[in-house]
Amino acid sequence: MSVPDWPAPITDRLDGSGDLGGRAVTAIAVLLAFLLVVPLAWLFVQTATLGDQIPALLTSATTLAVLGRSVALVAAVTAASVLVGVPLAVLTVQSNLPFKRFWTVAAALPLAVPSYLGAFAFISAFGPRGAFVDLLAPLGIEEIPSVFGFWGAAFVLTIYTYPYVFLTTRASLLSLDASLVEAARTLNAGRFEAFRRVTLPQIAPGIAAGALLVALYALADFGTPAFMRVQVFTQFIYSRFDAFQQGYAALLSLQLLAVTAVVLFLESKIGADDDGAYESRGNRGKFGFDLGVFRYPAMLLPAGIGLLAVGLPIGIFTAWLFRPGTGLASDGMAFEWAFATNSVQVAVLAAVASLVVALPIGLRGANADSRLSRLAERAPYVGYATPGIVLALALLWFTLDIAPVVYRNYGIPLLVFAYVVRFSSQAVGSIRTSVLQVDSRLHEAARTLGRSRLQTFRAVTLPLIVPGVATGAALVFLTTMKELPATLMLRPLGFETLVTHIWSVRETGAYGQAAIPALVLVVISALSMGVILHQEQRT
Repeated sequence: MSVPDWPAPITDRLDGSGDLGGRAVTAIAVLLAFLLVVPLAWLFVQTATLGDQIPALLTSATTLAVLGRSVALVAAVTAASVLVGVPLAVLTVQSNLPFKRFWTVAAALPLAVPSYLGAFAFISAFGPRGAFVDLLAPLGIEEIPSVFGFWGAAFVLTIYTYPYVFLTTRASLLSLDASLVEAARTLNAGRFEAFRRVTLPQIAPGIAAGALLVALYALADFGTPAFMRVQVFTQFIYSRFDAFQQGYAALLSLQLLAVTAVVLFLESKIGADDDGAYESRGNRGKFGFDLGVFRYPAMLLPAGIGLLAVGLPIGIFTAWLFRPGTGLASDGMAFEWAFATNSVQVAVLAAVASLVVALPIGLRGANADSRLSRLAERAPYVGYATPGIVLALALLWFTLDIAPVVYRNYGIPLLVFAYVVRFSSQAVGSIRTSVLQVDSRLHEAARTLGRSRLQTFRAVTLPLIVPGVATGAALVFLTTMKELPATLMLRPLGFETLVTHIWSVRETGAYGQAAIPALVLVVISALSMGVILHQEQRT
């Protein structure tokens, strides 16, 4: 049986094969990727100050314990996110689940809630003196199992990161050629057999892409493990820096980046077949299955997760809002709408700058016909995996040692650059996926009509990848709005955002003052999620 001659990726036509255009795009992609990761090189400079202490520090019992705990947390959160995200994607795409559009939105909304706010809400609800314990007190129940610790952190991280797997898997299912599944069913393959042998291999790259984002998020998260009292790399690095052990903090940061490299390698093996994807011929995502008597009970899965991940924090924040002493101004903790304006301003700048960086990298990465172009595509993920606190420290050391004028006079651009380093990989992945789905025959038709490569890109390719571009920009905007450590470290003096204000009132113990900025942050983030879901419907 011969292998079908599927059309080549669109970038084969866009860049040419070894021509000047292809080399130019590759050079631009490599240069941009280099600019994203070069500040991290300063970690090596700081580590070098340790000299002969490096082997002893790397193999110390404390370092190994933190390493093992961090890897275990990443593995637990990633596996749990796949177990939650994939079934939800299948339910909302291929089943006859009632109110599928509503449940799709509900399943994606946890991404709009910062995980550290979710952890804060869970502690307030289920902690030793939480609201849930107060409700149970009249029943004679004065104590419930502790929410703190490893499994508490894994649970909170899972319910706020599984949407990455949900959204990428859902996108793969919507692009799936349903005729392949129908053919398997006509050959007497059962529903689950057809899913295992036909659907799962086709959507595996999408699952792997979402799992990669989950793993990198869990590896780099700072706030949630801190709230849940679990010492992982991020907290340990911060504590070493706070103790003026900069060399040790840099060494731990490099160790964390090594773990990131392993995660990227594993994902590349799982998603290695995505270059063999082909364009659908118009029967996308139409195969469905009947849930039967489980049709309505199946709604309990998205409903339960939505209530825990979104309903609980909103309920807690709303309760704080009506506490005595809560308001727009009190004791120097006044909430100002300028905080929201500042947050939106830097998030928009980060989204636009990330698109400028991601377009050439994503376009060339879709072809990925050389090690250099594949390296350029993978480089931004290093920034995404780098904890915000580590990136902020690297940028501080780099600018103070090399260009102190940048730190003193260009605080906002430096902050936006940090966001681009951290989150541009989200735009790269979204653009790359969109380019792979473009039917290259449209590009060939435009070329036969005398259009140049640039004209063809502007008239044909760009309009078709607009949903992916918009999705990438919305993802960068969303994650920038929630970023805490880098914002705290790199913001100019007097520049307050929603997250920095929330952190400030938390440190003073005035939890009620966090209600308004927390709710505003959730609402703005939810609007960006709406953009992502809207663009999905256009694909």
